Amino acid sequence: MTLTHQQVWNAIDAFASKHGMSASGLARKAGLDATTFNRSKRITPEGRPRWPSTESIAKLLAATGAPLEEFMALLSRSGGTPTRSLPLIGFAEAGAGGFFDDGGFPAGSGWEEVSFPQLVDEQAYAIEISGDSMQPVYRDGDIVIVSPSSAVRKGDRVVVKTVHGEVLVKELKRQTAKTIELRSFNTAHPDRVISARDVAWMARVVWASQ
Repeated sequence: MTLTHQQVWNAIDAFASKHGMSASGLARKAGLDATTFNRSKRITPEGRPRWPSTESIAKLLAATGAPLEEFMALLSRSGGTPTRSLPLIGFAEAGAGGFFDDGGFPAGSGWEEVSFPQLVDEQAYAIEISGDSMQPVYRDGDIVIVSPSSAVRKGDRVVVKTVHGEVLVKELKRQTAKTIELRSFNTAHPDRVISARDVAWMARVVWASQ
């Protein structure tokens, strides 16, 4: 089988997505630098293709416990479930300005990308969870897919950004004209009641890599 540079990197992206991670999350899990599989690292500054090493591929297989055959199947796949790239941002960065518009839709630059194998709305994006404050529901490195155009109902898992730049991932417990009540996943962290005027936007989590 003759492989192209693009095929190999596409297989790594698909492998990461299959295991519920971004390319950077997969690199960290494999004990590599988080930027090892980033798109910016796939071409050298001189414009030459940079290929992943066999050592790095061996490490990602060892870290996930996946057999080589699984990776080879992704290399040779000619069809299958369509995928598309979603904007991806780390949870720690989501509170910074410039990444979202006033409606909570992705905006600006600085986003990475993650391949997602299911059909989602055109405005969907991904957030990579960091830390342990959302355990046991979400763990460090999990990816959640957020749909800002989906209706939000009681009991949904949501991402909320306040006008002060705080970003929260919790369960919507109750919503009134004046407040929203949020249930924390981790019992070590209290539930929150936020004034509606302090909420910049709220969006529904439609999928997670658990």
